[in-house]
Amino acid sequence: MTESATRRDEVVVVTGAGGIGEAVARRLGPGRILVLADASETQLNAVAARLSAAGHRVHALKVDVSAAAEVTTLAATAAALGAIRAVVHTAGVSPVQATPEQIVAVDVVGTARVLEAFEPYVESGTVAVCIASMAGTMTPIDPQLLEPLATTPTDELSALALLDPATLDVASAYGIAKRANQVRVEAASVVWGRRGGRVVSLSPGIIATPMGNAELAGPFGGVMRAMIDQSGTGRIGTPDDIATVVEFLVSPGASFITGTDLLVDGGVVAAMRYPRSPSGRGT
Repeated sequence: MTESATRRDEVVVVTGAGGIGEAVARRLGPGRILVLADASETQLNAVAARLSAAGHRVHALKVDVSAAAEVTTLAATAAALGAIRAVVHTAGVSPVQATPEQIVAVDVVGTARVLEAFEPYVESGTVAVCIASMAGTMTPIDPQLLEPLATTPTDELSALALLDPATLDVASAYGIAKRANQVRVEAASVVWGRRGGRVVSLSPGIIATPMGNAELAGPFGGVMRAMIDQSGTGRIGTPDDIATVVEFLVSPGASFITGTDLLVDGGVVAAMRYPRSPSGRGT
């Protein structure tokens, strides 16, 4: 058979059609099939239309990542289109958008479902990047509680005492959820690695997306602005800042990076750990 007859299309799956998801799709889409998934049909169709108008090959699927059957269908649909090159999981909800129950269902269980559903289709070179948050890095959790977050079967995750919505406010639920994403990736990397794949989490700081802007307008907005002002870069991040890092993580240049988290926060966490005078830089 000729090379043209045996060549398979490369497929990139992006869950979440928000600011980061769209930026990632634009960065990774050229020459590949884009499978775009989002729970909001309105948002999904609008982003899919923009990407299609820009020349991308787009398959749009309405998917609630907390629903097992929908995520299973997403994975099977993507695999039927070609070789899955990357799965970039950006779908999630934030404290100003959701209740603790919704944060656990979407951010914790949803991430676990995506990693689980795509694992059977992993082949050499497949990479998953799960978008977590610097909130996970900043959330202290008893080390003994991390292993259950990383390894508990997906259908049993929401029953963990640490994830009981009755004991959580939205801020603590979000921080725990994003820490759970980080350790879930660690555990998943072992299974994916046996198939030749990699899994990494990426923890953004404060990013200028609709979700990020909603948080800035919310009850913690003042604190977040102060965090930006004190950071090493002194600026809010952009979706393209994150997409650029995702592009590297799915590239052959990152072939030795798996089972870990990359903090991309403009230096916010560092500034919180080692605060300086609020009077300005270099003082």
